[in-house]
Amino acid sequence: MANEQKKVDAVIVGFGWAGAIMAKELTEAGLTVVALERGPHRDTYPDGAYPQSIDELTYNVRKKLFQDLSKSTVTIRHNPSQTAVPYRQLAAFLPGTGTGGAGLHWSGVHFRVDPAELRLRSHYEERYGKNFIPEGMTIQDFGVTYDELEPFFDQSEKVFGTSGTAWSIKGNVVGKDKGGNPYAGDRSQDFPLPAQKRTYSAQLFYKAAQAVGYHPYDMPSANTSGPYTNTYGAQMGPCNFCGYCSGYACYMYSKASPNVNILPALRQEPKFELRNDSYVLKVNLTDDKKRATGVTYVDAQGREQIQPANLVILSAFQFHNVHLMLLSGIGKPYNPITNEGVVGRNFAYQNMSTLKALFDKNTTTNPFIGAGGAGVAVDDFNADNFDHGPHGFVGGSPFWVNQAGVKPISGLPVPAGTPAWGSEWKAAVADTYTHHVSMDAHGAHQSYRNNYLDLDPNYKDIHGQPLLRMTFDWQENDIKMAQFMVSKMHKIAEAMNPKAILGAAKKEGAHFDTTSYQTTHMNGGAIMGENPATSAINRYLQSWDVHNVFVPGASAFPQGLGYNPTGLVAALTYWSAKTIREVYLKNPGPLVQA
Repeated sequence: MANEQKKVDAVIVGFGWAGAIMAKELTEAGLTVVALERGPHRDTYPDGAYPQSIDELTYNVRKKLFQDLSKSTVTIRHNPSQTAVPYRQLAAFLPGTGTGGAGLHWSGVHFRVDPAELRLRSHYEERYGKNFIPEGMTIQDFGVTYDELEPFFDQSEKVFGTSGTAWSIKGNVVGKDKGGNPYAGDRSQDFPLPAQKRTYSAQLFYKAAQAVGYHPYDMPSANTSGPYTNTYGAQMGPCNFCGYCSGYACYMYSKASPNVNILPALRQEPKFELRNDSYVLKVNLTDDKKRATGVTYVDAQGREQIQPANLVILSAFQFHNVHLMLLSGIGKPYNPITNEGVVGRNFAYQNMSTLKALFDKNTTTNPFIGAGGAGVAVDDFNADNFDHGPHGFVGGSPFWVNQAGVKPISGLPVPAGTPAWGSEWKAAVADTYTHHVSMDAHGAHQSYRNNYLDLDPNYKDIHGQPLLRMTFDWQENDIKMAQFMVSKMHKIAEAMNPKAILGAAKKEGAHFDTTSYQTTHMNGGAIMGENPATSAINRYLQSWDVHNVFVPGASAFPQGLGYNPTGLVAALTYWSAKTIREVYLKNPGPLVQA
């Protein structure tokens, strides 16, 4: 029989960026808060202690900071006619676990959002007409505008210690010819820190992009360009470009993470408690399923516990949020046949393509130098910054050189036709490792009727619950967009005058490959919107069906972005938290009438 804990004002499920932000905001409002994190305790010490923290075998190969798939995973299939099978080996995407979640192992790329992407369907219909959007594509507006979110982007950048170059502040252009992005939304204030220095690869990319008529800019980075103390009093040291960001805890306190930037302040809050190794099984509801009473979880000793609470925040990784909503009966599950239901709807990913330019030995790029968020990008083909009309696809893509530190085990590009081992392979590695530049088209991914999440009827996790099933594959629009983007990015690579260019876009009929890493930018499944018939949560991230459940995270995105999701996740969480504090707590109930 489950043991019942003392009731608290709020219980938070998952302690990554969204959970940490919510915990800080709600304790500031005077609430007692318990955060339940399924993984172990992690912190800058010992997880970020030098030199153990820069062990590629432990972290990138054996995946120490990532989810243990032997305990819980997802099943995957390309279409409903197939039987899904479990994702048993971390490869295509890497969900984190433990204190900080993905916010501990992320790279540090810290974009906002292109304003058009927040109202994507409306924007396309206004510019190109309703018939331009392909049949079966289910993109939607977020239900919130860039202007509404701008103060919360600014707030989160001050917490993260973000480095960057502004283009315009309060309508005044300040970043022309200084590395600013002419396509960026207007800002109320400058970045907390100036942009990071450009690696040599980024310098080559910047010059080549200018040469072909594009508009390169310095990427916004949550890796500090100098010493910084954030708005919570947390201190950060300047990044030293060690190259160990993505997949690692930063030993320099230079990469923003919940562990560095928020947890030190939360430790001072007597109303806050973090419980690690606490695997939440479900949200408990009243008999009429209109209100949550708390959650049931399994603790570190394997004992079932009930944590009563007045407010439940689901702030776990994207598909964990969706999984918990399905297991708990919060919202109607999505049915792709009828196109009805909301939980599991609009699952989306990232549409990546990579090119590598190989040079002779006169061009030395030193790729082992790097920082997770540092780099140079162009937005000429991102969002709707160009005329999509003649090309017949939805979506855009930034291009960039984001030299995050090429590792000695996994980062070894070689020319086509090189043997996979032996003396010829060794010679090719020696010839190319310090003489190459890698660049990405970080394409937005759209949502479709046949890409969705539901409960698997065959496989269960370690606690006997159905696994989450992922039905997902690339669609014609994705392939068409990727081919276009690679053709445009290829011009930058050619302008560098390399001896060879490796890589190509997806081919016609290409299928999603679970064995090759792309990104961990999973989106949707518990999407926000203005219509409860097509969204699981409202514009304040509140469940339409259970008013005291809020669901921040990339699970709220109706489709994927060209940019990395973390900046928008943080801004939406601060936006939601402010509304909870100023409106909901004074009069609990639906914030938006269905």
